[in-house]
Amino acid sequence: MNNERSLLSRLYPTTKFMITIALCLAAFIVPGYGFSYAVLPICMVLAYFAGSFKEFSNLAIKALLMIVVFIFILQSFFYPGNDILWSWSIFSIKREGIEFALFLTSKIVAVASAFILFFRITKVKDLVHSLEQIGLPSKVTYVILSTLQLIPEMKKLTHVIMDAQKTRGVETEGKLLVRMKAFLPTLSPLILGSVASTEERVLTLESRAFSANVKKSSIYKLEKTKHDRLVRMLLVVLLAILIVWRVAL
Repeated sequence: MNNERSLLSRLYPTTKFMITIALCLAAFIVPGYGFSYAVLPICMVLAYFAGSFKEFSNLAIKALLMIVVFIFILQSFFYPGNDILWSWSIFSIKREGIEFALFLTSKIVAVASAFILFFRITKVKDLVHSLEQIGLPSKVTYVILSTLQLIPEMKKLTHVIMDAQKTRGVETEGKLLVRMKAFLPTLSPLILGSVASTEERVLTLESRAFSANVKKSSIYKLEKTKHDRLVRMLLVVLLAILIVWRVAL
């Protein structure tokens, strides 16, 4: 499925963000941890229809698996409680610890899955443009843009430097100690390259009158459609139903 042609991907960025917030709020409104864990497969289904299932699944599993397992084990052993299910020496697993671990990890899974989905189906330039449309200053949106692009750009620059080291005969693959030794010489060109790219960005922005106190124009356009209005209304109705149901419960 083409990511550009899917209905979910063509929604306005703020509409996608409302979907993200709705999933997060629903995870806290619905009692228990079952629905919160179910947010992950829900996001997988949405990612499939958006044409980003593989990228979302890989990123979600890599980002969440280790964190969730670590927090679950930590809370199971050290959360205070009286109902001991298993013990050995100074370690013990308590029922209260398992219940709290399930609650905590389920909320982490729900929130993280929703935001990972948002950034997988939303282009950074679309997000920044929509923020400018609602009135955020250009300097603020540029800070957001730079922050979101920082890690990918650093990763790309690191790969370039590592390839350059390979051409010079430096061993960059193998055991962990070998990779650590190969990484240290990359720090200096990585830092210098980042500083140089920052200076280039400043000159580029000033050449385009970024700091000029005038209204900016853009040839890049994003338009809201009837689908955006329909999705927003549906989200508000569903959240209202959940809140009423929770209060009545």
